[in-house]
Amino acid sequence: MDSPDTDWADVRLHVVTGKGGTGKTTVAAALALALASGGRKVLLVEVEGRQGIAQIFDLPPLPYEERRIAVAPDGGDVYALAIDPEEAMLEYMEMFYGMRRAGRALTKMGIVDFATTVAPGFRDVLVTGKTTEAVRRRGRNGRRVYDAVVLDAPPTGRITRFLNVTKEVAGLARVGPIKNHSELVSGVVKSPETAVHFVTLLEEMPVQETLDGIAELRAAGLPAGGIFINMVRQSLLPQAALDTAVKGRFDSEELAVGLKAAGVTDGSQAQALAEALAEEVEEHAHRTELERAERESLTEAGLTRYELPLLADGVDLAGLYELAESMRNQGAA
Repeated sequence: MDSPDTDWADVRLHVVTGKGGTGKTTVAAALALALASGGRKVLLVEVEGRQGIAQIFDLPPLPYEERRIAVAPDGGDVYALAIDPEEAMLEYMEMFYGMRRAGRALTKMGIVDFATTVAPGFRDVLVTGKTTEAVRRRGRNGRRVYDAVVLDAPPTGRITRFLNVTKEVAGLARVGPIKNHSELVSGVVKSPETAVHFVTLLEEMPVQETLDGIAELRAAGLPAGGIFINMVRQSLLPQAALDTAVKGRFDSEELAVGLKAAGVTDGSQAQALAEALAEEVEEHAHRTELERAERESLTEAGLTRYELPLLADGVDLAGLYELAESMRNQGAA
């Protein structure tokens, strides 16, 4: 199936990263649903062993196999894979050395830990290698098996090393299958078919970590994608009222008169209620002002930004579909 007309029409590997607590896994799951919309087939991959995908989709823990977990809006399927480094090592040994049976015995002695000690970062190469294999894989008809792959990647602070570690491992292994495998993985990760998306909140620390992560990614020659601003709360007040509240000039007495006129409360309680409401308005106005400043900071990155709503009822399946629809409406998928 041809790629849809979106901001990332030519991208097949969507890497999603973000500071802890920003909703990285939720955004990755919603992006997979959005990309699968309209009859496409998308693979959602996790690599940290947290079974976050299973929790979000309300499923039992996922095994190390690709299985369908959701139907996307307007048709389309989302498959999921929770990568197990030990199983990935067995596949690697069988593929390049024909040692799967022996490998199963070796895993009992900690072969993965041994291999990653000899070649630091090899564990990350295994999981990124499995992901990029899914990107490249073709069926008997010669077409790609998956229209897109979404990788729920490690947090922002580790993302550049995680994606660039194939270069380090290739340097350690100057010849042979490990070098060839690492270079193949690196070729996919650094290609125009890959985009690394960042998830953030409109708060100082997540925004700064996002900007630092983008700078590190670019310095390493890795492809930055978009910025997903998650849990955005819409202001319920007009800008003029917010500007007045930020300056500390919000008139609680005028509000009290309005409350009495509307019959919300009687005269004895109106002023106390108005003062409490005025305090909340000022807090809301200051928060809105801080969020505006963080938005401006994010523009420095020069990346496409998407704003996702705060889900009033929390993250459930209905919420995931709501986020997916928001992404589609904004051109992210």
